[in-house]
Amino acid sequence: MADSPTSSVDLPQLARAIKGWGAGLGFADVRIADVDLGHLEAGLQAWLDAGYHGEMDYMATHGMKRARPAELVPGTVRAIVVRMDYLPTERQGDWRAGERQRQADPNAAVVSVYARGRDYHKVLRNRLQALAEKIQQEIGPFGFRVFTDSAPVMELPLAEKAGLGWRGKHTLLLSRAAGSTFFIGEILIDLPLPVDPPTGKHCGGCTACIDMCPTGAILGPGKLDARRCISYLTIELKSSIPEELRPLIGNRIYGCDDCQVACPWNKFAQRAQVPDFDERNGLGEGDLIGLFAWEEAEFNRRMEGSPIRRIGHERWLRNLAVGLGNAAEQLPGDAAIVAALQARAEHPSELVREHVAWALARHGA
Repeated sequence: MADSPTSSVDLPQLARAIKGWGAGLGFADVRIADVDLGHLEAGLQAWLDAGYHGEMDYMATHGMKRARPAELVPGTVRAIVVRMDYLPTERQGDWRAGERQRQADPNAAVVSVYARGRDYHKVLRNRLQALAEKIQQEIGPFGFRVFTDSAPVMELPLAEKAGLGWRGKHTLLLSRAAGSTFFIGEILIDLPLPVDPPTGKHCGGCTACIDMCPTGAILGPGKLDARRCISYLTIELKSSIPEELRPLIGNRIYGCDDCQVACPWNKFAQRAQVPDFDERNGLGEGDLIGLFAWEEAEFNRRMEGSPIRRIGHERWLRNLAVGLGNAAEQLPGDAAIVAALQARAEHPSELVREHVAWALARHGA
């Protein structure tokens, strides 16, 4: 990082200005934290030693570097941490009730709400970069680096330290003002700005998220076995989905919002302030058969600019096959579903064929 011009900067005034500039860029909240995360290293190592990260090898590869931002970006002393709400503006009323209805419809292809619009990585990164450049315009060169779920940084603990919210029992960040339906991003900086206080925890005795998890992935308050999490199984897992978990996935084809839907704090969830998170390609209304019919070229075209594209067409079909198989619980032997599955029975991918065969067996076909 460059030498910081802190001697000539009114740091408290700059911190206030940064929050105002951030609001102008569409961030719902902007806070500042120190970057001392050493107290989390033992817990992180225990989580890795238990294998709860599954196939996410990068988690183990970076190891304790995740808890040491100053090793990742030398000179770092603070993190500017931001919140950006993502509920689509077209989804009015009780969004949680709408999601419950979708989950109960055996034909519906349920995509996690955050993934129905534009890829949040690009949206946040561009706006964080703009915020950093605005600071530089005001004070001159300083050291910074922008992140949003894109490097070995323990983002949620930094956000908690900054006072954006607290870690819920499902491990997500919760805000009294906005529930958990938001993205976070950060700028690591070498400016010793004044820090904001944490908010404290406000879950009390509630265990709704733990009780709701379809696969039992939340082992206890703040303890997640990613290998059982539907978001991991449908996004991060590259291989075959364990058979014993497939029936528990239901019709969730990309990610899972169950713990968020169950959380009482999400009655305060906020609509997006930017249009980027409006639903695209009808992903809030899609059906399993229709999406399963997409060929690879159509998948790539429709998912351009979407976070979903990174799983690729093969895993997209894998996930949809599981959803179609699970539809047998309410629609056993449905002719349209069986025909859709049979059309993929000889797919070139062994991964797809395996999951299609499982789904057909569920329908007795």
